Amino acid sequence: MASGNLAPPRLVVDTRTRPRSDTNETRAVTPAGSFVSSVSNPFLTPSHSNPFLTPAQTLTPAPSEYVASITAVEYESALNPDPGTEGDFQVENNPFAFSPGQLNKLQNPKSLAAYRALGGLTGIARGLQTDTNAGLSLDETAVRTSIRYDQATRRASDKFIESPERVSKPESDSFVDRSRVFGKNVLPAKAATPIWTLMWNACKDTVIIVLAVAAVISLALGLYERFGTVPEPGAAPSLDWVEGVAIIIAIIIVTLVGSLNDWQKERAFVKLNAKKEDRQIKIVRSGKSFMLNVHDILVGDVLHLEPGDLIPVDGIFITGHDLKCDESSATGESDAIKKTPGELAMSALESGSDPTGLDPFILSGSKVLEGMGTFLCTSVGVHSSFGKIMMSVRTDIESTPLQKKLEGLAMAIAKLGASAALLLFFVLLFRFIGGLSTDTRTPSEKGSAFLDILIVAVTIIVVAVPEGLPLAVTLALAFATQRLLKENNLVRVLRACETMGNATAICSDKTGTLTTNKMTVVAGTFGQSSFAAKSASEEQGAQPVSQWAVSLPPKTKDAILQSVAINSTAFEGEEAGQSTFIGSKTETALLQLVRDHLGMQSLAEAQANETIVQMIPFDSAKKCMCAVIKLQDGSGYRLLVKGASEILLTYCSEKADIQSLATGALTLDDRHKLTSVIDSYAKGSLRTIGIVYKDFPQWPPAYANMDEDGELQFDSVLKDLVWLGLVGIQDPVRPGVPEAVRKAQHAGVVVRMVTGDNAITAQAIATECGIYTDGLIMKGPEFRRLSEAEMDARLPKLQVLARSSPEDKRILVARLKALGETVAVTGDGTNDAPALKTADVGFSMGICGTEVAKEASEIVLMDDNFTSILTALKWGRAVNDSVQKFLQFQITVNITAVLLAFVSAVSSADNESVLTAVQLLWVNLIMDTFAALALATDPPTESVLDRKPQPKSAPLITINMWKMIVGQAIFQLAVTFTLYFGGNAILGYDPHNETQQTELNTVVFNTFVWMQIFNEFNNRRLDNKFNIFEGVHRNKFFILINFIMIGAQIAIVFVGGAAFEITALNGTQWAICVVAAAVSLPWAVLVRLFPDEWFAKIAKTVGAPVVIVYRSLARVCDKLGAVFGRMWSKTEASREDEIEKGVSQEKEAAPEIVVSESNNALLGNSTPAIQIQDLEQGRI
Repeated sequence: MASGNLAPPRLVVDTRTRPRSDTNETRAVTPAGSFVSSVSNPFLTPSHSNPFLTPAQTLTPAPSEYVASITAVEYESALNPDPGTEGDFQVENNPFAFSPGQLNKLQNPKSLAAYRALGGLTGIARGLQTDTNAGLSLDETAVRTSIRYDQATRRASDKFIESPERVSKPESDSFVDRSRVFGKNVLPAKAATPIWTLMWNACKDTVIIVLAVAAVISLALGLYERFGTVPEPGAAPSLDWVEGVAIIIAIIIVTLVGSLNDWQKERAFVKLNAKKEDRQIKIVRSGKSFMLNVHDILVGDVLHLEPGDLIPVDGIFITGHDLKCDESSATGESDAIKKTPGELAMSALESGSDPTGLDPFILSGSKVLEGMGTFLCTSVGVHSSFGKIMMSVRTDIESTPLQKKLEGLAMAIAKLGASAALLLFFVLLFRFIGGLSTDTRTPSEKGSAFLDILIVAVTIIVVAVPEGLPLAVTLALAFATQRLLKENNLVRVLRACETMGNATAICSDKTGTLTTNKMTVVAGTFGQSSFAAKSASEEQGAQPVSQWAVSLPPKTKDAILQSVAINSTAFEGEEAGQSTFIGSKTETALLQLVRDHLGMQSLAEAQANETIVQMIPFDSAKKCMCAVIKLQDGSGYRLLVKGASEILLTYCSEKADIQSLATGALTLDDRHKLTSVIDSYAKGSLRTIGIVYKDFPQWPPAYANMDEDGELQFDSVLKDLVWLGLVGIQDPVRPGVPEAVRKAQHAGVVVRMVTGDNAITAQAIATECGIYTDGLIMKGPEFRRLSEAEMDARLPKLQVLARSSPEDKRILVARLKALGETVAVTGDGTNDAPALKTADVGFSMGICGTEVAKEASEIVLMDDNFTSILTALKWGRAVNDSVQKFLQFQITVNITAVLLAFVSAVSSADNESVLTAVQLLWVNLIMDTFAALALATDPPTESVLDRKPQPKSAPLITINMWKMIVGQAIFQLAVTFTLYFGGNAILGYDPHNETQQTELNTVVFNTFVWMQIFNEFNNRRLDNKFNIFEGVHRNKFFILINFIMIGAQIAIVFVGGAAFEITALNGTQWAICVVAAAVSLPWAVLVRLFPDEWFAKIAKTVGAPVVIVYRSLARVCDKLGAVFGRMWSKTEASREDEIEKGVSQEKEAAPEIVVSESNNALLGNSTPAIQIQDLEQGRI
């Protein structure tokens, strides 16, 4: 081989400007040890050359010629697949020039080398068979022609080979080939955990395992007694084995029902996440702009970029104005990244210019901060950079604060139950051991008796562990989020559901939230002429808008049309088959005015007729937006500005004559008149928009200030402008908003309006909504200058914050939170993101909100309506209420069942509990799963707004709840103990009659279950009111589950005798059970009548010893847990040490392989040496 060189060949690309004759076919290469492919595609081996031989003809540039060029190594590896991604580079029957893998190399990471290798923007568009101006064709089905890599990557100077027609079967679906090759912009759905996995996880619970083992042993002993022993003559066959079978069946049912609930919960949240990611984006196809679902974007599409957009796919920037992106979520870079148009970047690369700062790459997941433009989509779905990140970091849904709090409470209750079970076990065990000397039973019977003790103790733990608590809050959240979605609230963060229920303050935007966001220009003043719709203005001399428009000279019409049509980010589209404008409602209202009355035929045509030099989107700080055009007569440039009228008035020093457009001085008297007009419009609840301009001989003007990046600072040119006119835009208050505001205020929530409108308009709208009464109205600049102490003093009275910036909104939210408020805030703009993040619950606008605002929010208002916030408030309270209802029910059953089992087992001569293990498991199923489903799905009633919000420091279990828990526990224990200990006397039973004793046990069990069913109704209320049936007809789950529990209990009593160790009851016995249990309803009325203050004092006195005992038990459990934990850790550590020791011994015995190069490597003719090094014997 030439030069004896075994080093891999290198491809060196000269990026300097080359002569026209230097085409892809004639381009030669470079230093020794490298080669030049004689075909265009560097990934194809030339047919007439050996790539491992150094070419005879080489051209070695001077070292200086490589400055600012892409290195050879970079270019050589630019489109090579990374390990594991080879499949993305191979696509069968690919009619496009590139594979998904090659396009993905553009952004993984950003690679100018790959960009140039693909032919720049022109080559990529050609290879994807798309148009950078018109986008994809709406008529495309299958691609009609094929294009090769070398054809696509040729520059304009290269001769182009026509692509042959492609033979393919006719397709009816759109974009078949494009979807097949590059995929769709959808990530594979995260599969929900299979039901059998959830069941297996439930079965791995320690308590369930212990109970299952005990049940198997009980079954084995029972079967031995049934089949392995000879019964006495005349004795009935032993049925002890039935209890073991019944326990196993009960365990299966409990785990199956719990697993089904978890499975249903996961499926619900998978659907919710799919809805959360669903949104619309502006796209160009067949030369027309329209909104398209983000999941329908394809490679080759041309997309619009505007401030606030969250970019859904990867691509290359085509063209635009001052586009800057925040790529921190994708790359970690916190700085705003300025984008370079694709053709400009390619020209710079080809000319050998310094590539530093060139960035034509648009990354998915990044956000548009400034500017606007279009970009070409190159990667979608799993192939996009953001898609790859999302696929790698998919996580389960996090627990909410309430779930975590309940898990802690459940652990505390479980510790108490476990302590009671442990105490019971040892008491019964010592009694059992003490009686062994006089026990005449057979060994198997003694073993069975001991096992019964163990089963009862373990069953008490099962009953005491309130696994239904986390289930209840999960069900409540899942149910609430699904219902909220139907009522136009998309919950993005689960904790927002529970937090919103206790909101104490709502800071609401005006436009679209309190108003309809259906804007119409109803008044205007331009010079001495004005127009107004009926009742829109009281101004004298106002003409109808049609008459006003006819009176304007053509030159003035053109000036107004320029200011509205050119200085706009809206576009023409279709909705419901009708041509309309899509974009900001303020802009669409102005565009409708110029189309209806000033002769604008087509917005696209009007924009195409002007040379747009620069666009500055709406700035919420300056309250205006700008555009710069080149005048058609070549005399200079015109700056067009529109925005808040009273602010723009301060920028003006001249006014334009409406007839001739001649400029004159704007006098003090003129300012007073204009201010008066603005105020009159504002008092009529109109939004006022000013229109101003200024002509310049050059752009940027000589006196303009530039920042350190060489960009124009617009503050420096917003002065001495020319006033053209102003319009008043009507945006009526939404129907139902005043009533919703009144209800929120009645619920103890303070509603404040935070708006960018002027104070007079804000006051008029706030008064109409019922927000402003006799409180305080402030302007944003005035508010932000206050000290913290001054803010804190004024905040309680503040009702309207006008002319506010997003930073003012954030400061307001932060101060309210500092004062202990739970704050909800609405926002729609990119700059609202800090306030949305700062708030306890951020509401973004689903219709007019930017994607950045939606990402920063917890809940998206799909209809932008304030009444939907009230809906979220009601459901938030319903979630908290549902959890507290279930908690009240659960703890009552816990206390009753554990004490009942403990006392009855200790008092029994046979160590038997009044409730058997199977009966306790049925009660556990009722109180954990069924009650969770019934109580956690109660929809909110209007009465939830009749109380004040709970403060953040409020306990999970209130005094009122403890009163009901203790009261019902006393009643249930009293009734059960009365029947258990005095049942024989009451019913006239013989204590030695086994049949009658079974009936008594059945009555006790049946009464206990019915008390839980009736108590479930009691727990539908958390306050001291008596109507426990309020809204019950609206909760189908509650009704259905109670029917299931009642039906199952009746079936158990009649046919479950063997398994539950009970017998069928007659009518009298049924009446005793149901009537005794039903007394819990009037008893609950008496409990509610008992004063909370008295109960609090009693509880404080009696509960102190209980708290001391609990804390002592908790410390003991923690210490025991720590001891066992250390023992386990030591065992694991010793195992790891042994493993590491074995590995290190293997390493010592293994020689080391070292690959190195000789010192001549830099010269390009080195031969790598392979050496084997043994650390003990030296180098070979």
